[in-house]
Amino acid sequence: MLISTSSGYLLILHDLDLTKSLEVGSYPILRARRTTSSSDLTTLSSSSGPRVSGSPSHHSDSNSSSEKHMSRASQREGISPRNSLEVLTPEVPGERDRGNCITSLQLHPKGWATLLRCSSNTDDQEWTCVYEFQEGAPVRPVSPRCSLRLTHYIEEANVGRGYIKELCFSPDGRMISSPHGYGIRLLGFDKQCSELIDCLPKEASPLRVIRSLYSHNDVVLTTKFSPTHCQIASGCLSGRVSLYQPKF
Repeated sequence: MLISTSSGYLLILHDLDLTKSLEVGSYPILRARRTTSSSDLTTLSSSSGPRVSGSPSHHSDSNSSSEKHMSRASQREGISPRNSLEVLTPEVPGERDRGNCITSLQLHPKGWATLLRCSSNTDDQEWTCVYEFQEGAPVRPVSPRCSLRLTHYIEEANVGRGYIKELCFSPDGRMISSPHGYGIRLLGFDKQCSELIDCLPKEASPLRVIRSLYSHNDVVLTTKFSPTHCQIASGCLSGRVSLYQPKF
């Protein structure tokens, strides 16, 4: 499970087990940044759907002993235990010392990367960023196993401050649809709409604008590709929904 936070962290829950709860407050790196809100977990992306609880776990003594035994066994085998939490801090193109807020999260259909919509802490800049997952062998039994590499980015129109802008991958992962002012932009990794894995740059590169579509009279907050048809939907702040399809 991937979880983005309003304080700029990306959390990875390994080997998710929904029968157990997670005490996020027990992680000092997260607790130190939670100064403006009692709950800064803003976006969940999971194939199973249910949200993760932030309350302490209450199990019987027998369950607790069993979990501890399984945890020790996992460590002996060199793997992380169930629900082990990994905390990553995605790099953003803007000034690093200003901090950032992750407002939207999408996983690549093939699991290669994650798509984030980020804004500065002062809400005067927004970016769409693509990060490649890079896995490495753990140095110690429960050490982090993943890292993020910024591969592509583009600055967005800074309108509709304070509202979440929901963006998405196309079903094949070759294109991105992103809210942009009073419309949407279709973005690609190159002008040919190639697969991400076929055009990974050595350094972070700008996303390419394939097409811009403007049909709303208010700020667009969400957009989504149809999973089965050549169609895109967008919705704006005033409640209007627009549908687009290509002309062949």
